[in-house]
Amino acid sequence: MTMQNSIVAELKKELASSLDALKTRLSGVRTSRATPALLESLTVEAYGGRTPLSQVSTVSAPEARTLSIQVWDSSVVSAVSKALQAFGMNPVIDGNILKVHLPELTQERRKEFAKIAKDHAENTKIGVRNVRRETLDGVSKDDFSEDEWHNLKKEVQKIVDDTIAEIERLLAEKEKEILKH
Repeated sequence: MTMQNSIVAELKKELASSLDALKTRLSGVRTSRATPALLESLTVEAYGGRTPLSQVSTVSAPEARTLSIQVWDSSVVSAVSKALQAFGMNPVIDGNILKVHLPELTQERRKEFAKIAKDHAENTKIGVRNVRRETLDGVSKDDFSEDEWHNLKKEVQKIVDDTIAEIERLLAEKEKEILKH
């Protein structure tokens, strides 16, 4: 593997990781449908510290606007309820199961969520450009002929452009999903 190929392979790996992180962040932005991803970032005060909700329960979306949280340990139910309330949700407790009914989104709230999605995408684009800069700054021009250096810069830019186009596509898809009634 040539030096140029290894640089390109490492760049592609880093940018794929950035896209995966963006997909995860976008999945947590609310749309008109309930999704367990809405609660991925939620932590609960349990077992003497902050514990991710996913480590104390199973979250599902049995209906379009309902989340169901099956808590495994009954001693943690009240802590999960408090965390959901702090998150702006009003859970209904039924034994070890908490149900959260999500209200229909107003047009104003949809626009707010679309703006959040746009911010996530913009931050990812900034990160992608930083990776491009770091990649090129981390390479010594002395290791390449003039043509090789020019080709490397061109290839890196094409990969970055393709990644930014994919970010734009993901954002457009998410905005369409958010703004759809």
